[in-house]
Amino acid sequence: MNQGRGNVPHVVVVTYPAQGHINPLLQFAKILASKGLKATLATTHYTLKSITTNTTTTTTAVGFEPISDGYDGGGFELASSLEAYLESFRAMGSKTLTELIMKFSETDCPVTCVVYDCMLTWVIDVVRQFGIVGVVFMTNSASVCSLYCRLNRGELSFPVEKGKVISTIKMSGLPPLGFSEMPSFLAQPGDLSPYLALIMEMFQLLDGIDWAFCNSFQELETELMEAMVGLWPLKMVGPMVPSAYLDQQIKGDTSYGASLWKPTSYKCLRWLDTKPQHAVIYVSFGSMASLSAKQVEEIAWGLKSIQRPFLWVLKEPEKKLPKEFLSSIGEGETEAGIVVTWCDQLEVLAHQAVGCFLTHCGWNSTLEGLSLAVPMVGVPQWSDQPMNAKFVEEVWGVGVWAKRNDEGIVMRGEIERSVREVMGGEKSGEIKRNALKWREAAVKAISTGGTSYKNIDGLVEFLKAEKNRG
Repeated sequence: MNQGRGNVPHVVVVTYPAQGHINPLLQFAKILASKGLKATLATTHYTLKSITTNTTTTTTAVGFEPISDGYDGGGFELASSLEAYLESFRAMGSKTLTELIMKFSETDCPVTCVVYDCMLTWVIDVVRQFGIVGVVFMTNSASVCSLYCRLNRGELSFPVEKGKVISTIKMSGLPPLGFSEMPSFLAQPGDLSPYLALIMEMFQLLDGIDWAFCNSFQELETELMEAMVGLWPLKMVGPMVPSAYLDQQIKGDTSYGASLWKPTSYKCLRWLDTKPQHAVIYVSFGSMASLSAKQVEEIAWGLKSIQRPFLWVLKEPEKKLPKEFLSSIGEGETEAGIVVTWCDQLEVLAHQAVGCFLTHCGWNSTLEGLSLAVPMVGVPQWSDQPMNAKFVEEVWGVGVWAKRNDEGIVMRGEIERSVREVMGGEKSGEIKRNALKWREAAVKAISTGGTSYKNIDGLVEFLKAEKNRG
């Protein structure tokens, strides 16, 4: 495929510089490239310098270009506050994205479309200056997005108002949501106001946007999508998981292809190869979750008491784990468990030895668990994770939500109870059957003729038609 031809639509995909945003947006860029478009991923200077790209995957079909957040030497860590970072990114990002589009206008592949992360609301202003197509990309579930949409439309108020707590939200297309099951941006809006302001700005703009995509699939959230008909332009295009694990339409697409951390996959896979089928508990809380020392300790002793092999992804384990725990699990391939700083999560979840995913229920991790039919135990921390955990247990039936105590800690006994329920309890058979059902639905959605496939093709054909008219 010659991406330099002037008659090929050129899509720039702009992502927020966090692993959970880079993965789905880069995967979407790869899909567009596989369909004959020129695709370029744009993110911050520091992020591009930090990521490890896997040149054996189809990321070679995607170009990479930097834009500025105003902190090119160190990214978010250099900012004095979250507010300062977001304001700087808005100002410098707008300027440098404009310059990037102008740079490409002098070539034979000018930008015809910008797909942008829902956290980067300022991109739409840049897009409109050039009169090119803009597509907003939601990185949460449609169910979570619907709450913000209804809040913006005045159909929902904040659960906490004037010291009074609204105990339950009841909205069409959703199960009743208790206070502890709501996204933290709604339940504690004051604690996360800069992010909430961005989210609400996005939904204020949504009515004037022609193209809005969500990293989910129609079959997973059918009732919600039916309830929202006519209320928003959102279309499902997920799950954004490398093709090798789902539809296998993109040759060599075995990983997302850009990691902010160096994985230790060889060690992980070699160790997993020594374990029986469905015996291992895989533990990971994503790239942004920060667990308290007490929570880490409770998870550790909970895992130890289950007496099953485990693979735990944890940064700086020597500083966070009790020394007695580390010494108790042994060493080498016969050890009871291994702790690594990072791994290729998809490779691990796809391994036949893995029987349970102990997860924070971030949306990417939840989709990966669903896509690979791995039963889950949810230990949500913040953001959309409590609502995702509720759906994992009560709506999709693919796992258990391990509940916190009054101090906000999931105790070792609850960890043990939840994992045992998923891996051998009364509901374990039903959980596994549901997991396989949702995997089949995910594969069907993204494969040729599926609901997500058709929605992506709709954009591709529109851009090609626009390019030919131009």
